[in-house]
Amino acid sequence: MRSIDIVLESAASGTRISSDEAVYLFEQADLLALADTADRIRQRLHPDNVISYIIDRNINYTNVCREFCTFCAFYRVKGDSEAYVLPDHVIYRKIEETLALGGTGILMQGGVHPDLKIDYYERLLSGIKERFPIHCHCFSPPEILNIAKVSKMTVQEVFKRLKVAGLDSMPGGGGEILDDEIRTAISPLKCKTDDWLMVHREAHQLNMRTTATMMIGVGENIHHRIRHLQRLRDLQDETGGFTAFIPWTFQPENTELAQRNLPEVTAAEYLRLLALSRIYLDNFQNVQVSWLTVGLKVGQVGLRFGVNDMGSIMIEENVISAAGARHRANDSELRRIIEDAGFHPRQRTTLYERYVN
Repeated sequence: MRSIDIVLESAASGTRISSDEAVYLFEQADLLALADTADRIRQRLHPDNVISYIIDRNINYTNVCREFCTFCAFYRVKGDSEAYVLPDHVIYRKIEETLALGGTGILMQGGVHPDLKIDYYERLLSGIKERFPIHCHCFSPPEILNIAKVSKMTVQEVFKRLKVAGLDSMPGGGGEILDDEIRTAISPLKCKTDDWLMVHREAHQLNMRTTATMMIGVGENIHHRIRHLQRLRDLQDETGGFTAFIPWTFQPENTELAQRNLPEVTAAEYLRLLALSRIYLDNFQNVQVSWLTVGLKVGQVGLRFGVNDMGSIMIEENVISAAGARHRANDSELRRIIEDAGFHPRQRTTLYERYVN
């Protein structure tokens, strides 16, 4: 095994590190040395000293779900008094408000609803596109798999029809930890690792861009986390279809998983993982900090740990907030936080292009 200093220096210059070296760095490297290396990589990939952000809105069109994940406080079973499917006019109103605030996109996700077939999603997307000039970043891999199942279609067929209806890109929800040992322990009814990756591969083959995510603090160890990053890096080598990687921390409030008394992810541990992600994912252009889960102060510090994107101002968010994450920021506050960290804030689009008003 190469020494820590040699591994970090070679990574900073663009040499790919191995999984064993990634574990070694996470366990043994000095936190600030990791930060410095990740920051040098950021500077190489983004030499303009810009931190981007987006104005968009998370719209959760339904909370009905049949997967019963132990880490989720948002879902309701079909027939529950709090279960809903948002009427179209409510979704339209939310989009109107988003556009009025300078928004450029919606991130629309919901539960895995047992009854909603392809025609529902086609009608929803086409109705949005007929009315609004907005980017539709919608439906996580578990939702796509469910649409295919209940509609008796292939995933490729689902994507083709949704793309015609107005789907522009797909978020990386449902990733959690891409290791089936952990997935079986925390969400036994949810798709396995290979299925999640297959959905992204199918999207990429149709020239549809997607994002990749990771949720830490659900009982996994560093080996599980590195296997997660390895699967993402492998698929990105194959397709080049991921726009960004976004790691966040498990929020335990009101969840079944909280009863297992798992150790909380500290700010230092999150920052260490953030820097390591930037170092390991050498084929990802963008890494985003999840200030929604770790807070604005840690999010600001994270900008010096290899991050080049601050994410969304979060006009609305219901899933993670149901489990206790209630951080909020407006456009001016997010720009101030970026500037105070020594960067230039720049609004972007969903596909990480510069927003031109």
